[in-house]
Amino acid sequence: MELYYSFSALIVLSAIFSYINSRFLKLPPSIGVMVIALLVSLGLIATDTIFPKTFFRITSLIASVDLTEILMGAMLNFLLFAGAIHIHLEDLREQRLPIVIFSTVSVLMSTFVIGFLIYYLLPFTGIQIPMIQCLVFGALISPTDPIAVLGILKQAGVPKSIETKVAGESLFNDGMAVVIFILMLALARGEEVNTTFSGITMLFVKEALGGITLGLLLGFVGSKMIYKVDGYNVHVLITLAIVMGGHLAAQALHMSGPLAMVAAGLVVGNYGKNPGAVSDMERDYIDKFWELVDEILNAILFLIIGFELLLIPDLKQYIWAGMIAIVVVLLARFISIYIPVKLIPFRNRFGKKSIAILVWGGLRGGVSIALALSIDPDLNKDIFLAITYFVVLFSIIVQGLTVGKLTKRFEEEELV
Repeated sequence: MELYYSFSALIVLSAIFSYINSRFLKLPPSIGVMVIALLVSLGLIATDTIFPKTFFRITSLIASVDLTEILMGAMLNFLLFAGAIHIHLEDLREQRLPIVIFSTVSVLMSTFVIGFLIYYLLPFTGIQIPMIQCLVFGALISPTDPIAVLGILKQAGVPKSIETKVAGESLFNDGMAVVIFILMLALARGEEVNTTFSGITMLFVKEALGGITLGLLLGFVGSKMIYKVDGYNVHVLITLAIVMGGHLAAQALHMSGPLAMVAAGLVVGNYGKNPGAVSDMERDYIDKFWELVDEILNAILFLIIGFELLLIPDLKQYIWAGMIAIVVVLLARFISIYIPVKLIPFRNRFGKKSIAILVWGGLRGGVSIALALSIDPDLNKDIFLAITYFVVLFSIIVQGLTVGKLTKRFEEEELV
């Protein structure tokens, strides 16, 4: 029952904060909920001595939520499937080379740029961290967050080609990021790791390519089942089974569940619910169901992110480290986009304005916080969690609210 009470409290708070945002703030839904949760957190911290019981109850509720397990093990799968089911394969095919490069090479470049810069710059704030631990931070903060990107870019008025590049990259870069993170964390723990090219390649093949293969299989089987029966209720249950059963299968096979859900969502979205398989009414029900799931889980996730502030000890002492991390992450994002764009002969030209939007639209979110929470306490977990939180807040609030305005300042015909 404790899980039920916790989930009920999160739903109630999400509903209240969503109402306040819609009625008064009028910010994008996800950002609005997070901002209100952040303000409430600051208020609770300020009034801790006046209302200690209230502070304790809310912090206990947030502490009872295992964000790493809930996000990486459950919510992310639903959100990625919900996002992928609405993406057209034709759009991805047109941008396939930039998406592949940005979700692999760029993530690797960003990891090492961030790791090295953090290692050399943090001592200026009085913090000294071993290089390998800095690379762990580089790995967890490098991937753009699919939840933040898909939830915000679609409301920002970004040109379709740019949106497809950033959204496609965010959907697929988790595979590469998780492989690098697992490797760096194991090295930081002092574990014996096969760091040869063949060893790393096998890890990537099993984790990433294995997850994509599993997702394609699940999507194909699910699409065939949808095609064989009528009734939107059965169709919705089949899609739910793909996500929940797919997560269990990916865990058992030690494959990437997020990549499996992306692949399954793309197959179901482009073949399982096409006009030849389902009626317009049935397709509309499937779309509406997953849009609703997406909105509810996004609200809960960004609510939790806002309240995570309560769980970070002595956040104020890491302000300068957080400011440095924000600049470093943006610089690494620019380098990891600019160099491939200049060296690889993409079919379409990337102008300065396109690069600016790709850099500024690479949002970080709950995935990075979840990975930071999974770091061992003796590996400077509190420091990494604090500076990750600063980067995520800046990314979602500042970049998320301004990427649309940045786009409007540029002439659309100059973007590719």
